[in-house]
Amino acid sequence: MDGEVGSDAPKNKWIKLNVGGQIFLSTRTTLCRDPKSFLCRLCQEDPDLNSDKDENGAYLIDRDPTYFGPVLNYLRHGKLVINKDLAEEGVLEEAEFYNITALIKLVKERIRERDAKSSQVHAPRKHVYRVIQCHEEELTQMVSTMSDGWRFEQLVNIGSSYNYGNEDQSEFLCVVSRELSNTVNGTEAEPTDRAKVLQQKGSRMGELRM
Repeated sequence: MDGEVGSDAPKNKWIKLNVGGQIFLSTRTTLCRDPKSFLCRLCQEDPDLNSDKDENGAYLIDRDPTYFGPVLNYLRHGKLVINKDLAEEGVLEEAEFYNITALIKLVKERIRERDAKSSQVHAPRKHVYRVIQCHEEELTQMVSTMSDGWRFEQLVNIGSSYNYGNEDQSEFLCVVSRELSNTVNGTEAEPTDRAKVLQQKGSRMGELRM
């Protein structure tokens, strides 16, 4: 056949493909990794597909050669390798055209993983806010015990004074926040001992979620 190169056994003959004007060279064994694929049917001794050939005898395939590369490499070594400048959807389109079942499944899984990762990255961040009532003497100790991502947000003097020992003490509302990132199956993880110290300082006046 014109599209075949060499005189080895038929199954090992080299096949020339002209994909979108770019020449690719591969063996019949490689192209027939999936026996039901377009490429395998094309390069049989008695092909059931009709294909024109160029002046050098290469099979003419009117497809994008850029996306054919990952398809051919998959047939060669069984791995999906896609350059960063190529879209997975483009490879999927070619895999479906050439009817390579295992590759179709592999690319779809890659796309699902990519989309899931992207949705996690762009998901809105949630914070938990705690409002703690404390007196003046407790402020320094309370702030020094903040950990596990807790961040001081606001201090409000509520204006009520009382005697604590021999000194007048003012009362404050201390607002702290923490990003909800350490969750397990959608449930916030248990706070550590140091975080519990913060939660127990003063009287917790309320909790808001954003």
